Amino acid sequence: MSTTTVLPESLSSLCEERYDELDLKEANILATGMDKQQLRVVNGLGSLMGSKQMTQLDDNDPTATLKDAQVRTHISEQPWTLSNWHKHLNWLNVVLVIMMPAVGWLLYLTGAVPLQRNVLLFSVFYYGLGGISVTAGYHRLWSHRSYEAAWPLRLAYAFFGAASVEGSIKWWGHSHRIHHRYTDTPRDPYDARRGLFYSHMGWMILQPNPKYRARADISDLIDDWVVRFQHRHYIVIMLVSAFLLPTLVCGYFFNDYLGGFVYAGLIRVFMIQQATFCINSMAHYIGSQPFDDKRTPRDNVLTALVTFGEGYHNFHHEFPTDYRNAIKWYQYDPTKILIYTTSLLGLASGLKTFSQNTIDQGRILQREKKLAREANNLVWGPNVQDLPVWDKQDYLRNLRENNNLVIISGIVHDVSGYITEHPGGQPLLKAALGHDATKAFTGGVYRHSTAAKNVLANMRVAVIKEKKNAAANFAGKPHAYTKSRFS
Repeated sequence: MSTTTVLPESLSSLCEERYDELDLKEANILATGMDKQQLRVVNGLGSLMGSKQMTQLDDNDPTATLKDAQVRTHISEQPWTLSNWHKHLNWLNVVLVIMMPAVGWLLYLTGAVPLQRNVLLFSVFYYGLGGISVTAGYHRLWSHRSYEAAWPLRLAYAFFGAASVEGSIKWWGHSHRIHHRYTDTPRDPYDARRGLFYSHMGWMILQPNPKYRARADISDLIDDWVVRFQHRHYIVIMLVSAFLLPTLVCGYFFNDYLGGFVYAGLIRVFMIQQATFCINSMAHYIGSQPFDDKRTPRDNVLTALVTFGEGYHNFHHEFPTDYRNAIKWYQYDPTKILIYTTSLLGLASGLKTFSQNTIDQGRILQREKKLAREANNLVWGPNVQDLPVWDKQDYLRNLRENNNLVIISGIVHDVSGYITEHPGGQPLLKAALGHDATKAFTGGVYRHSTAAKNVLANMRVAVIKEKKNAAANFAGKPHAYTKSRFS
C-alpha cells in the first residue's frame, strides 16, 4: 500500500521558491561575505597596499563596481606620458619589489659587501623558512583552508611568512581567493591573459583599474586572532622578520651585520618574491594540463622546485582545498610533507584531500578532450547519416554504371581506386565486386583489422535501405564517444 505525504502549505511554498533560479545578487553577496558584519582590521600602510582599489564594491550590488563615474578616467586606462608615468605606479610595491632588492644587488655586484659562506648558508635556510611559511601558511592553511593548525604553528607561519615581504595574511589571502574566483578574467588580480610580465609582477607595481574590483569572503580569516594581529602590526613584523632578525643573526654568529642585511635580507626577499611571482606567471604559461585546460594554470616542475611544491598549478586550481599539490610519490612537494609531519606532531589536523576517484575523473576527461581534438583533425570518411539511401533497384542501377561496388555491413563502398592496393591481392577483391562481402570481411576469409575498416570508411558512397541499423553499428568509430562529449 502506498501513501502520499502532504506538505504543509508554508513548506510547499518554500519548495516552490527554491525551485526557481538562484538569485545571482544574493549568491554574490554570500560569496563576498557582505552578508556578515565583519570586524574592521587595518594597518599602517592604509591605501598604499592598493586593497581598496582592488576590493571595495558597491554595498548595494556586489556585482557592480563603485561609482562608475569615478573609474572612467582612471590612470590605468590612460596612456603613459612623461607627465603622468609616476601615477601609473604603486610606489609602495615599487620600493619593496624593485628598489630595495636593487640596492642589495648593487652592493653585491660592486663587491662593496663580500658574501661569506656562512651568511650564504643562513640566507638559503632563511629563504626556505620564509618561503614554506607562505606556501604552508598563507596559501594552503589560510587561503584555502586545506587543514587546521594549532596557534603556535599559525604564529610561526605569520611571523616567518611576513619575512617574505608579500603582504599580510589578510591581504594575501583575499587577493588569492579573488584569483581563484575570477581566474583568467579582468577581475583576476594577476590575470595571465594580460601577458607574462603583468601576471608576474606588473599587477604588483601598476595601479589596478577600479572598474574590475572584486571581493571574496574572508570572514574566516578575520575571525583568526593571529591574522588580525599580524595585519594590524604588519609593518613592524615585516621589518623585524625580513631585515632586522637576519641582520642580527648574521652579525652575532658570523660577525657580518651588513652581509646579513644584504644577503639574508634584501636579496633573499627578492629571490622568494620572484619565485612566488612565478606561480602567477610561469605556472600559467609553461607546463602540462593533465586535469583541465579550460583555464591557463599548468603543472610546472621547475616552478615547483623554487616554491616548495607550488608549481603543480593545474592540479591546484582543479582541487584547491587539497593540502597536497603533488600527488605522485616522485613529485617535489615539501610543503605537503611539512603539513603531514606537523599533523603527526599534533600541530595540524583535518588535512583535506579530494578522492582519488574524483582526481582520476579529471585526468580521464582531459585525456578524452585531447583525443577528441586529435580525432577531429583526421578524416574518418563520410558520415553514414549523410549518405544516400539505396534500395535494391538503386543499387543495381548504380552497379551497372560502376561495377566496382562492394557491400559490407549495409554500406556500399566504391573500391575503384583500391583494387591494386588491396593487401589480400586483386583477385580476392575483384571476386567481391557487386556482392555483399560482410561475412568475408569480418572473418569468413579474413578478420580485417581496425586499420582496414578505417581505410574502407573513406570509400563509402551509400547505405542499403534494409540494412541502415547494421550500417550505423558498423560505422561507429572508436573516437565517437569522445567527440560527442566535447565537440
